[in-house]
Formats: sequence, C-alpha cells, structure tokens
Amino acid sequence: MHPPALLTELRALIDRHASRTPLAVDGLMLTRADEPEAPSASVARPVLAIVAQGSKRLTLGDRVHDYGAGQYLVVSVDLPVAGHYTQAGPEVPFLACGLALEPAKIASLLLDTGAAPLPRGTTTPHGLAVCDAPAELLDAAVRLLRLCDRPDDARVLGPLIEKEILWRLITGEQGALVRQIGLADSQLTHIGRAIHWIRDHHTETLRIDDLARLAGMSASPFHRHFRAVTALTPIQYQKRIRLQEARLLLMSSAGDVSDVGFAVGYDSASQFSREYRRAFGRPPGQDAVRLRGEAANSGARKGS
Repeated sequence: MHPPALLTELRALIDRHASRTPLAVDGLMLTRADEPEAPSASVARPVLAIVAQGSKRLTLGDRVHDYGAGQYLVVSVDLPVAGHYTQAGPEVPFLACGLALEPAKIASLLLDTGAAPLPRGTTTPHGLAVCDAPAELLDAAVRLLRLCDRPDDARVLGPLIEKEILWRLITGEQGALVRQIGLADSQLTHIGRAIHWIRDHHTETLRIDDLARLAGMSASPFHRHFRAVTALTPIQYQKRIRLQEARLLLMSSAGDVSDVGFAVGYDSASQFSREYRRAFGRPPGQDAVRLRGEAANSGARKGS
C-alpha cells in the first residue's frame, strides 16, 4: 500500500477511535481537533506523533517546528514548548496518533537486535525533530490502530507492532536521536537527568556547577549540550517550568497572584508578573480570569 492510501486509512481509524476511552491498545494516543487555537504552553514528554491530517506548530526556544499530514514528530526529553493547531476545522479536523517513547523499551530493542551503538563524537541531537514518515512506519501505525477493533488480538499483537514501530524509528532518519533515548551513557541521557532535576526542584535556586556534576560534565560542555538539546539555557528552562506551573495554579485556584509567584520559586512579585506577561501576553491575574472563564464555558458546553 502506498503512502496516500495509508494516510487515508490512518485518518479514518483515528477519526473513528479518537473519542473512545480506554483504547484496546495500551499506550496508544489519538488526537482530533476541530478548530485552530491560540498557542498554549505545555511540557512535551518523550513521544512519537504521526500526523494523518491537518498541521501543527511547536515552538521550542527560538526554534519553530511546523509539521503536517504524512510527517512525524519525535520528542526525546521533557521540553517546555508552545504549540497550536494551524490547520484544523469541523470538516477537516486535525488528526494524529502517538506513542510514548520509553527508554527501557528502546534499550531492550537495541540489545535484542545488536544494533550498532552511536559512534564516538556523535553530536548531541536536538530534543525535538520533525521529518517525513516513510511508508513502512505508516503501515505499522495503521496495523496498530486496526487492533482497536480487535481487543483480543491487541493484547498479543500490540506489543509486537509497537516494537516494529520503534525499530523503524531507530533505523530511520531520526535514528540517532531515538537511540540516545535508550542508551544509559548517552549525552542525551545525561542532560535528561539534569532536566528531570530542574522539573522536580523548579522552586529551588539553580546552580550550574551542581547540574553539570549531575550530568557528569564540566560546566562549559554541560551548558553547550543542554542548549543543543532544549534550545534553552538551564536558567531559561527553569523559568519556563516555573511559569507553566504558575499558570496551572492560577487556573485551578483563586489564590493571590503574589502567593502563586512565591510558590513556584520567585522572590519578587513584580518580576513574576513581568515575566508571566512576557510569556503569556497578559498579567497573571487577568490571564487567570480568562482561563477559568474558558474552562467554565467548555464544561457548560459539554454538559449541555
């Protein structure tokens, strides 16, 4: 089956199953969006996403990634991104499927297959990449989604097709990036340790020398590799995480804005408000009122 036919079937399968929960295939994620949206911030986890219809834009630091039908996205570490659907509508919705990329599964596949390790001196890859999906990858994705209609088959065949998909990634255009996810001693894994520390301790003072030691590097190479992966400095990364956590707190509670700023690690209420406005386009108080209103309206529409 050639790519246009594969995409046609993939679109139909995603559209049919996107509203079903739970899915018969463990770990499978399906997305349908019926309208474009304003950019929203989130933390992208390690994932493969294949777009069957429509398009989306993700911004990471100063890098902009546009991807659409017939392309796939790979995220290798937790990254603070801003994203929105650029082509989506009721008649032609955005449709995509995805799988979480788990280091243990990738490592196991590398061991089982004896896949060659990355050569010494391999450049640290960016933490996010987009490229065209080959027919072999689309075919495996279609066969995986077909299992949504056959739960008995899914329990046996799902893990096998998932392994095939991982193999297509490892041997494909983004193979170096995907392999590093599963290699315990890769530069990406070392940077990942520092990223996880920042996420788990974002309210604390960040010390570059301590993070570099955690990653097993001296400060200068650590700073260079961190920026190569995330498109951000460690300080910028921490700031993005703090602001995203603050936005979640403001949306879920009616607490004082200053208290929220202090809760995520800011020492100055004015600095918090200034940086929040720069990131999200509104002061935190105004943004919180808007977000709560949108959430309330969405809930009312679903309940009607």
